[in-house]
Amino acid sequence: MSDSHASHDHSHGSVKSYVIGLILSIVLTIIPFGAVMAGSFDTAVTLLIIVTTAVAQVLVQLVLFMHMNTKADEGWNFMSFVFTVAILVLVIGGSLWIMKNLHLNMMIG
Repeated sequence: MSDSHASHDHSHGSVKSYVIGLILSIVLTIIPFGAVMAGSFDTAVTLLIIVTTAVAQVLVQLVLFMHMNTKADEGWNFMSFVFTVAILVLVIGGSLWIMKNLHLNMMIG
């Protein structure tokens, strides 16, 4: 095999990493679903569980499925990762802000 073909094969994940990613994704989906369906947590705790598992889900997807890492020779991957984190903070923070304002403005009383 040539060096370029070997490095190309190395950039793809193994079956083991895909299975681990799948299992982690399923678990990180079931946890907030269970927290909401159980209804035994305070709203703030439930929201914290949802946000935490959502961030973990994005990181699992990026690392195990998209193969992003912070190696020095792959600067574009690192920049993509930083951009993804920034967008994630904006989308989640903005969504929470909008939902809070909607909740406050829709309260009757």
